Amino acid sequence: MLLNYKYQALRELGAISMTITAINPATGETMKTYQEMTTKEVRALIEAADQAFSTWRQTTFGHRTEHMRQAARILRDRNNEFAALMTLEMGKPITESRAEVEKCAWVCDYYAENAESFMQPEIIPTDARKSLVTFQPLGAVLAIMPWNFPFWQLFRFAAPALMAGNVGLLKHASNVPGCALALEDIFRQAGFPKGTFTTLLVGSPRVAEIIANPLVKAVTLTGSVPAGKAVAAEAGALIKKTVLELGGSDPYLILEDADLEAAVQTCVTSRLINSGQSCIAAKRFVVVAPIREKFEALFVEQMQSRKLGDPLEEDTVVGPQARHDLRDELHAQVQTSIRQGARCLLGGAIPDGQGAYYPPTVLTDVRKGMPAYDEELFGPVAAIIPVADEAEAVRVANDTTFGLGAAVFTGDLEKGERIAATELQAGCCFVNSFVKSDPRLPFGGIKESGYGRELSSYGIREFVNIKTVYVT
Repeated sequence: MLLNYKYQALRELGAISMTITAINPATGETMKTYQEMTTKEVRALIEAADQAFSTWRQTTFGHRTEHMRQAARILRDRNNEFAALMTLEMGKPITESRAEVEKCAWVCDYYAENAESFMQPEIIPTDARKSLVTFQPLGAVLAIMPWNFPFWQLFRFAAPALMAGNVGLLKHASNVPGCALALEDIFRQAGFPKGTFTTLLVGSPRVAEIIANPLVKAVTLTGSVPAGKAVAAEAGALIKKTVLELGGSDPYLILEDADLEAAVQTCVTSRLINSGQSCIAAKRFVVVAPIREKFEALFVEQMQSRKLGDPLEEDTVVGPQARHDLRDELHAQVQTSIRQGARCLLGGAIPDGQGAYYPPTVLTDVRKGMPAYDEELFGPVAAIIPVADEAEAVRVANDTTFGLGAAVFTGDLEKGERIAATELQAGCCFVNSFVKSDPRLPFGGIKESGYGRELSSYGIREFVNIKTVYVT
């Protein structure tokens, strides 16, 4: 269970006083400490959200669009401010932080432009005088969001959910409280009515308490597999809709006819996005035997050339990991894989000095049974898995409990499309490109990477009542 009920009782009576602290992972310094909200405060905010929903759901798409476009303008006008906040709280390289803020503005504009058409009733010919399908908002949706993309993960939920007429409740990761409060401020400054979007500043033990509130109608979570299972169990027991975007161990297939230099550049870029801390970053590189040695040489050269350093510096590609404990867990996975027979071609050692840094690392001769094969490596560590041919490459790519993203590199586009479309077991499959999210395309996974879809027309219809109306 996510909720310890003795803890809840003491917390409600004021016997426990909890704080949430933001720590700069580049320096280890405490930035700011925040007081956790009490159970009484959380209940009041959820009630206010429900009251806001009764009005917000009646507003026109034109009205919602004005506010959503204003949110996009605020994001662009204050890009540097928000980017610096992300970088300081979780260590993202500053250039990537700026790009993340701009992407959030894009998704706001996208749904401001398209939400009304996505939500138009569909007329279905039947024996009735008229039959149609309508899309009605559900109410307050709880978003449990991670630290790795502290703005983007939230906006890709909030933009479609609010444009559909729902209201949002945010329980953000505890290491990015400043981002969580800034997100609420953006919606307030954009003119969204009070209660339409609310940050609940609480720790993870409080999640079940919030899900159990009858005014919370649905839940979306981006996070780990254990967290997803726990949230699904809590929400499922109450028959509440969930959308889960969980971990990934994305395979990239490098076939013999690939443009090797272009493939390596793309693979290294993907592996090091967000300092390697992305669910859809390339993680397992499945390389056919004839090109293995050349691929490894080029790959190590490119990984080695990427700067590890202060995330506030413009030329830094790899910043610190978000927390020291996460860095240490990653290092343990690397060392275990090496003890089990993997060869380390680059990196693999914790650097001296302050900060939660981990260097770009390349492992090869990775086999089933090693953490580098079986588990998600959430950091700048690449696992090269040599295979004999295309058939074995596809088998190895699918030999995972995850199914979020995958990519194939080949000079034969028809073959690449066939492999991506019919053979790779993942929700997002790319050819000669790294996996990425795009507001115009549905995003999500299968197997232990979760279920449901975000973005595009599919995403906005996840948290609505798809209602049949039949008129004789």
